[in-house]
Formats: sequence, C-alpha cells, structure tokens
Amino acid sequence: MAYRYEINDLARGDSWRMFRILGELVEGFDKLCGVEPAVTIYGSARIGPEHEMYAVTEEIARRLGELGFSIITGGGPGVMEAANKGAREAGVTSVGLSIELPEEQVSNVYATKTLSFSHFFARKVMLVKYAIAFVIMPGGMGTLDELSEVLTMIQTHKIRPFPVVLFNSKYWKGFLDWLQNYTMEEEYISEEDFNLLRVCDHPEEVVEVVQKWYIKQEVVGRKALLR
Repeated sequence: MAYRYEINDLARGDSWRMFRILGELVEGFDKLCGVEPAVTIYGSARIGPEHEMYAVTEEIARRLGELGFSIITGGGPGVMEAANKGAREAGVTSVGLSIELPEEQVSNVYATKTLSFSHFFARKVMLVKYAIAFVIMPGGMGTLDELSEVLTMIQTHKIRPFPVVLFNSKYWKGFLDWLQNYTMEEEYISEEDFNLLRVCDHPEEVVEVVQKWYIKQEVVGRKALLR
C-alpha cells in the first residue's frame, strides 16, 4: 500500500509539473512575440571578456544588429554575454533566455528582454522558434547538444532549413571530419545532411550568409504573394 501511495504521489507531482512547463511556454510566447527577425547565437559560457572569441562574438552580434536582426542567447556569461552586448550596442532587442541550474549561472546584464526557465526543453523551444539563423560559436557539451538538436529539426523538416553557421573552422575541424569520414561513410547521415552546415572564420562571412538567406526568402515571399 505504501508503494502505491508513492506512485500516486509522484503522478500528482508530474501533473503539476506539466502546468509549470505550460506556464514557461506561454510566458515565452507572450514575451518573445515580435522579436523577429532574430538570430540565435550559441557558444561557451566559460570564456571571459579577455578571450578572443568574446570580442569576435560581440562583433558578429553587433553587425547583425545593425542590419536589424534581434539577437537571442541563453542569457548566461561567456559567448552569450558577448552576443547580448553586441546586440545592445547595435540598439536592437537583446534576448537572454537563462536556465536555473544547481550551480547558479548568473544572467548577463546586456539582455534587454529576459526570461528564466526551469526546464531545458522549454528554453530550447524559445531559442529556436523565433530565429531565422543559428550561429554556433566554439563551446562544450551544451553547445554540441544545441547544434545537434537544430540540425535534427531541420533534417526531419520540423523547422525550415535555416542557415546553421559554425564559426572557427579550426575548432570544428575534428567534428566535421568525423561527420564526413565516419558518420557519412557508414551512411548514418547523407551528404544532404552534411550540407546543412556552413563554416565561417570571419564575422563578415557570418553576416553575409545570414543576410543573403534572409533577402532571398523575402524575395521568394513577395513573388508568392504576387501570384
């Protein structure tokens, strides 16, 4: 009987958790509506302002912001802070979507629109939903998780084939070699999947990829409306 009570208690807890998850999604939809067009920038939380990649990320975000793109990040330090800072410098919406962790991760001060999540997957929905491109800076496990999720959603046609830009070819070389020489060789992915990625080494390249894709979609959309 005690065992059955524990199971029922757990079920009740899960039911209330569903409402909390729903609340996070509703709040996200309400607060982020209208931030489009936006670019989501992923990358390491572990670098400081003195790191070369911090300055590069800041420049990429600023340049994209100057073209009118809002910037979305995970709201934490490191690459996320640099991207939010660049967006603020450009005067566009700087979105920080932070996550509650056992070891507290302090939200950066450069986000002008912030949300805090308890559940990773609700946060991931918001990082993807309003973006028209994804810039993947060097990072660790979390960055790899976010990259693979975005690629999987494009591969399975859950989202449109938005640009996915890997920044710093030297950093990503081992990963790309593995995909091409082993994963694709074993037919776990196709060449078409591999071609979802773009690799850039300079901020202006990233901006050009995003801008060209966005302009192309705008032109296609206008032609469709005229038919």
